[in-house]
Formats: sequence, C-alpha cells, structure tokens
Amino acid sequence: MRSLKKENKEQMLGLYRTMVRIREFEETSAKLFLDGKLIGFLHLYSGEEAVAAGVCACLREDDCVTSTHRGHGHCIAKGADMNRMMAELYGKADGYSKGKGGSMHIADISKGIIGANGIVGAGIPIAVGTAYAQKYKESDAVTVAFFGDGASNRGTFHESLNMAAVLNLPVLFVCENNQFGMSTPFDYHSKNKTISQRSAAYDMPGVRVDGNDPAAVRDAALTAVLRAREGNGPTLIECLTWRHYGHFIGDSAAYKKPKDEKRWREKDPITGFEKRLIKDGLAEEGELDKIKADASDEVLASVRFAEQSPFPDLAVMFEDLVF
Repeated sequence: MRSLKKENKEQMLGLYRTMVRIREFEETSAKLFLDGKLIGFLHLYSGEEAVAAGVCACLREDDCVTSTHRGHGHCIAKGADMNRMMAELYGKADGYSKGKGGSMHIADISKGIIGANGIVGAGIPIAVGTAYAQKYKESDAVTVAFFGDGASNRGTFHESLNMAAVLNLPVLFVCENNQFGMSTPFDYHSKNKTISQRSAAYDMPGVRVDGNDPAAVRDAALTAVLRAREGNGPTLIECLTWRHYGHFIGDSAAYKKPKDEKRWREKDPITGFEKRLIKDGLAEEGELDKIKADASDEVLASVRFAEQSPFPDLAVMFEDLVF
C-alpha cells in the first residue's frame, strides 16, 4: 500500500470516519438481532466498509447510487439518516419505508439513494435507467451501481453494461467481490480470473483494486467519476474484499476456509487504515479514538430513536402501493 503522507488529512479522516460509522452500525445491528430486537433477514456489510467509503467520497448529493441486500454501508456513506435507518430495521413508523421494508429496502431520493434491493443484481439496470435520465437532462451527475460477485453472472449485469456502453452513460459499475456468491466461491462460479476483465466485451475501462484500501478505492472511483462527468461513459471497478459474517446473520459460514478467514481478517480495512494514518503522520491515536466514540454515540442515539418510535398503524399497509 502506498504512503498517505501527501494526502489531505481531512479527506483521509473522512474516509476513516465513514468506515467507523458503518462498522458501528453493523455490529450494533448484529447484537440487536441476536437479542431478538430485530426480525427478518440481516445481511451485514462489516469488512467491506472501504468500498462504500471510497466510492461515495467522490460523489455529490445529486449523484445517485443503487444498492443491494447488503446495503447499509452504501446508505450511510451516501448520507442517509441513521435514525431513520435504524427505525426501519425495527419496523417502526419513522423508518425510511414506514417500517414496511426492513433492512433490504432503504431508500432516500433526496440523498440520491435510489434504493437497496433484495433481488440479486436488480439494482444494476435501475442504475442504467437513472444514468440515462441524467444524460437526457444534460446533467453532469453520475450514478453508481453497487453489486456483488454473484450478481456479475446474472443477465442483468451483461445487459446493463452493454446498454451503458452503447448509450455512453455516466454510470460506474462497482463490484464488491467478497469472494462468495452466498456460499459459492468466486473461482467456482466464474471461469474468468477477474470480473474487471469482462469490461473488454463492452469496450469500457475495467480496473481491479484492493477493496480493503479506502484510498485506493477512492482513487479508482474518482478517475471513473471524472470520466463519466466529462461524457466519456461507464467504467467497471472490481473491489476485492471480504465479508466478516456469513451471507446473513444465522449463516455459520462453514464454507469459509479458516486460513482465508485469518488472512482477510488481518487485512481489516479499518484497523489497517488506522495504522497507516498514524504511521504517515495524518492522525494521532486520540483523534481516532474520538471518531470511534462519536460513531458509537451516534449509533446508540439511533437505537434510542428507533425504540421510541411507534409501530405503524395497520392502515399504512395499503399506502404507497401501485396497482
């Protein structure tokens, strides 16, 4: 990993702060779920924080993102209200979907968060549609489609990359390759050695980066964002990372090899970045402790907000429906 000495301190601390806020939210959510306070499925983003932090650091509020079933990190990095996110996990009326959507259906159009999506790969074509609208309106805004390695084998992936290339759309396809499509290893479900190489079929740039290095992710995303804003079309970015949990809370992840788990845990994006910030003189330990304490306070406040929020009335069941 390259030195951070020449980087802007506030920007680097911003990346760190985003990662810590995401991790604190996820770890707290895991505890709440295991304590029986949350119900439904919960797919945690712990271990992948550098991707959301690095990409969203390059975006403006009018830029858009589409997310996945593992979407809390994308939402937090793009500016979602943590109180409303936690209320949604609790199924409360003050949640983003009035308590009706849960973890996999958080959206905030005012922040450019088009929505998380429980269907694998479904956010990719939605991002293409959003990018088409941005181009049609002659805006220089861009859209990011986050998705996992499993989604890269779906038809929606290939159709979307083809259309984005043909129409020269301002979209970034960001693959969070956490090595598993649910429980299936990447090298088993793909003959390609990398996902980024698939960009060649659609005549767009394809880059592969260390998805546990937020500075490297940011650099790759910034190049792609500037390219898109200038009207030069889409980019495919593959971020190599590792989820700390199973596919969902309750999945024991017995399919993970202990040696791989150990190796990737040692590459934790947050602890690794902490060491680099201190080593390269961009932060002192006390500064980082303060960021962690603030994140803990913020998440605890969101839990209090959620617990005090009322459950939705039965009539809400029939609101927001299109027939």
